[in-house]
Amino acid sequence: MISRTDRSLVANWWWTVDRWFLAAFLLLMGTGVVLSFAASPAVAERIGLDSFHFVTRQIIYMVPALMLLIGVSFLDLRQVRRVALLMFVLSLLLMVATLFMGMEVKGSRRWIYLFGISIQPSEYLKPAFVIICAWLFAEHARQPEIPGNLFAILLLGLVAALLVAQPDLGQTILVLGTWGAMFFIAGMPWLWIIVLGAVGIVGAMGAYATFPHVAERINRFITGEGDTYQVDMSLEALTRGGWLGQGPGEGSVKRILPDSHTDFVFAVAGEEFGIVMCLLVLSLFAFVVLRGLMLARREEDDFSRYALSGLVILFGFQSIINMAVNVRLMPAKGMTLPFISYGGSSLLAMAIAMGMVLALTRRRPEKRRPASISSMSGRAATAG
Repeated sequence: MISRTDRSLVANWWWTVDRWFLAAFLLLMGTGVVLSFAASPAVAERIGLDSFHFVTRQIIYMVPALMLLIGVSFLDLRQVRRVALLMFVLSLLLMVATLFMGMEVKGSRRWIYLFGISIQPSEYLKPAFVIICAWLFAEHARQPEIPGNLFAILLLGLVAALLVAQPDLGQTILVLGTWGAMFFIAGMPWLWIIVLGAVGIVGAMGAYATFPHVAERINRFITGEGDTYQVDMSLEALTRGGWLGQGPGEGSVKRILPDSHTDFVFAVAGEEFGIVMCLLVLSLFAFVVLRGLMLARREEDDFSRYALSGLVILFGFQSIINMAVNVRLMPAKGMTLPFISYGGSSLLAMAIAMGMVLALTRRRPEKRRPASISSMSGRAATAG
């Protein structure tokens, strides 16, 4: 046990960190390992790898992810901003490099090899982008003459342009949605709402007209015609699972579901552990988002409020997109389920993001303004 009288760094962290958040993140990470055992062996065997290839790698990635989650949570607000700025700059450089030297997979360049490790820079860019925009919005709120909102818009344009160039329309929508929610929380004027809404509509129409795979996915979602194999199998898995599931290792649809360990791990959870398990997972994601927004509402510091809101909204939007695709409520997108889907970059980047959430929500001593000389002299006169 750690005593409250202990003044060490670790003791101070333990008594100030939000343990509800910490417990939720650890539960999600543990669920990810369990579902990796359920979903990935069939995929590994199908492509000629050892049965537990992806399970082993998921556990290996989990160790640095836990270290990042805890380590980042020790940071103060200024250090969070500095880490985010460094991560943002490095991610931007890697995204540019990816366009020229990255691996091409299914017509997109999203991954780059560094020192023999595959990295998806856009995953690390997202939390850093949220923190930088939160700081810009806060600076504008503190000093209206600082064009923080304009700089945030320019950064959004730069990030969106790099994502579209890959192309990665799913991540683009996620970033745009998160940024829009943050701008709204920061007090977006109605004129901006109208202008940006119009730009969003024009951009969506342009994506539909420019990118054949986007038009194909939207048409497939609306008409139900074409290659809907993965989504059909996902629904079949959820249907077979029923309320309580077929039991650990007893799922059969997962064996023919190509991305069962990544984009469609939620369907595997439904097949083997049932709708009850899916609802529990959904409840954990909802808890993180609602608690984050509740704590953000209580924050007096603008930066903390905007940054915390943005990070949990990013977390929530990504979760919603993944689960909605699994139940055919959205067109198919390559979006991982945070902390649960297989993927090193996704897991490590989300650990950094949620470590920032823990850092932002740590209880900090209230700053008390020193009593003014006049008030002290007044009290002295009264005492006399």
